[in-house]
Amino acid sequence: MAAVTTISFTAAVQSPDLNSSARSYSNFDAFKLRSAVAYDTCSFRSSSSSRMFVHCMCTSLLGFKSLEDLSSCFSDVDWMHLDGNDVPTVSQTKLNFLKAYKRPIPSIYNTVLQELIVQQHLTKYKKSFRYDPVFALGFVTVYDRLMEGYPSDEDRQAIFEAYVRALNDDPTQFRADAQKVEEWAKTQSPSSLVEFASRDGEIEGILKDIAERAGTKGGFSYSRFFAVGLFRLLELSNATEPNVLDKLCAGLNVNKKSVDRDLDVYRNLLSKLVQAKELLKEYTEREKKKTEERAAASQKANEAVTK
Repeated sequence: MAAVTTISFTAAVQSPDLNSSARSYSNFDAFKLRSAVAYDTCSFRSSSSSRMFVHCMCTSLLGFKSLEDLSSCFSDVDWMHLDGNDVPTVSQTKLNFLKAYKRPIPSIYNTVLQELIVQQHLTKYKKSFRYDPVFALGFVTVYDRLMEGYPSDEDRQAIFEAYVRALNDDPTQFRADAQKVEEWAKTQSPSSLVEFASRDGEIEGILKDIAERAGTKGGFSYSRFFAVGLFRLLELSNATEPNVLDKLCAGLNVNKKSVDRDLDVYRNLLSKLVQAKELLKEYTEREKKKTEERAAASQKANEAVTK
């Protein structure tokens, strides 16, 4: 059975740190997700040992029918990076992650992580890609919200470090840069955010550099993590008018349609993950109740035999 729902970005991620101004984005059509949600988006399998796996159909949620379709978005010339040396293969990056974090990860999280690491690998090793703190903010936001509710905080951090190092990056730098941009955005108003080009400062300089590179052919590699980073800037600066994103994209020389499209993909992914977690919780509670009932019935039968 399918149900039609309207899920806003902030409601889907259920993030407690979002303030009321940021949540008001859900009132705008440009920042709402309307989708037909089918319960078969997640499949459940129970083995004889009562282990359950939740498989999220996140390849389609990321906007591609298969990993081959994802790979086809990148031309052959883009695969020469790192001072002209051949880049690692996707399988090497995934193997690096598995070597760095050897403990099992619940399928509901692992399936999404595996898709994201492929997407980030293909983005990073494009010839035109250059790391920047807005990209870091986007990735950290995606990771933290996808991993909300993970059983162990320590494991969640260990997985983050293994993921970033698998891509030959520094997890400490990602966190530090994301925090730096977040702290800056909290001090901004919507008008000062979009007027970064006329102001001085470290973050303003970073945004100016992005705008300059994005304004030249082959100088900037746009990504979905970058789009999420932009949206996070809007949240933190309490920007509640949809045209603020229009102005910010124009100032950065970034295609607004691409940003809108990728934010929709991100919201869709998060909303489906929230649903999968709810179904997992219901299944676990139901199985626990059945186990308790069987144990009680067995105990009652044993007591009857001993009388």
